[in-house]
Amino acid sequence: MKKFRPLAQFDNSPPPTPSPLEASGSEEPLARRGEGKGGGRRRPLKIDRLLKEIKKGELVQLTQDLIRIPSVRRQEQGEQKVALYLSPLLEGIGLDVVVEVVEPGSPNVIAVLHGESEGPCLMFECHTDVVTEGDPSEWKYGPFDGRLAGNRIYGRGACDTKGNLAAAVMAIQAINQSGIHFKGKILLGILVDEEGMMTGVKHFIRQGWANGVNAAIICEPVDNHLCITQKGALRAELITNGKMSHGAMPLAGLNPIPPMVSILEKMRQLEEEEIERLGKDDFLGYPSITPTVLQAPVKGEPQLNVIPYQCRALLDIRTVPGQSHEALKKQLEDIVKEEERSVNASLDSGPLKEIRETLEKGLSKGISFQSKLNVFEDRPWTKTSRDERIVQAVSKAIRSITGEEPTYGGVLGATDGTFLSAWAGIPIVTIGAGKWMIPHQKDEWVSVEDLELTAKIYAASALEFLNL
Repeated sequence: MKKFRPLAQFDNSPPPTPSPLEASGSEEPLARRGEGKGGGRRRPLKIDRLLKEIKKGELVQLTQDLIRIPSVRRQEQGEQKVALYLSPLLEGIGLDVVVEVVEPGSPNVIAVLHGESEGPCLMFECHTDVVTEGDPSEWKYGPFDGRLAGNRIYGRGACDTKGNLAAAVMAIQAINQSGIHFKGKILLGILVDEEGMMTGVKHFIRQGWANGVNAAIICEPVDNHLCITQKGALRAELITNGKMSHGAMPLAGLNPIPPMVSILEKMRQLEEEEIERLGKDDFLGYPSITPTVLQAPVKGEPQLNVIPYQCRALLDIRTVPGQSHEALKKQLEDIVKEEERSVNASLDSGPLKEIRETLEKGLSKGISFQSKLNVFEDRPWTKTSRDERIVQAVSKAIRSITGEEPTYGGVLGATDGTFLSAWAGIPIVTIGAGKWMIPHQKDEWVSVEDLELTAKIYAASALEFLNL
């Protein structure tokens, strides 16, 4: 049965709310097939019966259908259209569906497949939004055509992550249609705004849905590697304020650009120190502090002969396991405050003050400098032990299907799994079809063969985790 829930307000931290998924009963590990009387060896998972239910044609069609629903955040109600398309489809394959509005035109879809009895809950997490397509004329095929050409499906979201969303749906449908009994629940979380401020997953957690989840598979394009760690991220805005003046008379004002340059250089030095301290992470590489936007003036038109009042920088800071976000934020704040003290000290004394006084008595007293750092988003790094049950389940599934050992890896960006791990304490892994370098580019594509493999891995992983 599908239920609709209204818009809910949200803030920056999740309150402890009861889970819609919590169920009474034993939390003891489920019996494994073949581990009965006498402690016999576990028999191989009979996956043929399961995998034959994954129909390549249906997988391709669903991927194409989803791509053909534009869902860039700027496009009105795009995510809602995806939700309205998926919710009856999910009901039709036997899931209980709830649609919750996060923001107008942006609803989460939560769908649950129940097993035969009490047991753990495994979540598959996907997102409905996609990034901008840019200039459509630059694409080989229309960005929302969902074109099948050879073994590839083209279109915005093909690999990030509508193809993997389709693979998760097909995997759950295969489990249901196979008739194979399982214990516990499979929850499919189809969330909004992953490419932006991740309001969808934050709302999901605040509403209590995460409380009953024991592990999550994050469906993202990582070339079907088994990713057990993710970089963290801090997003920050840095503002320096001076005094506007004529370019021919710079001492009549205060240029906010040189102090900005000084601050950014000190942050670059901090980056080098952190790289030297932490070294290279096996899966994630190095931490970074990257200014990505530099703007002066912040408002109004720039002009060559006008010193601006204000300068603004945006910082994309990426962290690795071992870095404390709180300690790093303090280091950054200290750099900013020290520059502010230094500049204001130069206004109170020294040669520049004397020169200003020759221009106009008391001129220095009318000039001051301020700088401010605002960290407006904090996304912790994640790391999941190889001993975690979900890692073991997915690795077994990969071996069962491919006959090969999994390739372990890490995710260089943040995902919705960041908050599932950091806020809700859920063990996560990330796996899905799509080459690492393809997302967010023109001519985005995903291989049909890789998608089919992904659907099989998802299905087998679920049954492994739920302890057949």
